[in-house]
Amino acid sequence: MPERRDALRTMTLWLVSIGVVIVLDQVTKEWALAQPQLARGGRIEVTFFFDLILAFNRGAAFSFLAEHSGWQSWFFAVLALAVSAWLLVLTWQHRLERLLPCAFTLIIGGALGNVIDRFNHGAVVDFLSFHAGSYYWPAFNLADSAITLGVGLMFIAHFRTKRNTESSPENPI
Repeated sequence: MPERRDALRTMTLWLVSIGVVIVLDQVTKEWALAQPQLARGGRIEVTFFFDLILAFNRGAAFSFLAEHSGWQSWFFAVLALAVSAWLLVLTWQHRLERLLPCAFTLIIGGALGNVIDRFNHGAVVDFLSFHAGSYYWPAFNLADSAITLGVGLMFIAHFRTKRNTESSPENPI
């Protein structure tokens, strides 16, 4: 029974981490939405390479499919919910590890943060804008950053596991 309690406690910590990502994402988006200068289509220059803007993305990354009639918003919401459910299962399976569950919680929290936007605003709220001179990276938000970081951590975990497997005594190189 103590093992089960420890497993549930560990999983609860991962679920709280998902909640933290969602809350931080939603708080930063609400802050951006509340800025009068941004609401009027303006821009707040923070540095020579970083601005705050307000953009609504009905598509996916880099506004993929954004020009369509609205079906894509529901499609991406359902897809995000399905992937999040799958990643929750993987989080449970890897709950005693550190890197993979951390990656999964970042991705889940980011995906659910963007799903909340789709339901509340009909689009994902983006407000971070980086640029080099007149060359702009597409605007994004904290949820997108969490997803990107999570995917990066998944790659690191994969290559660590692969390297450890290849160099183990059972698999001499």
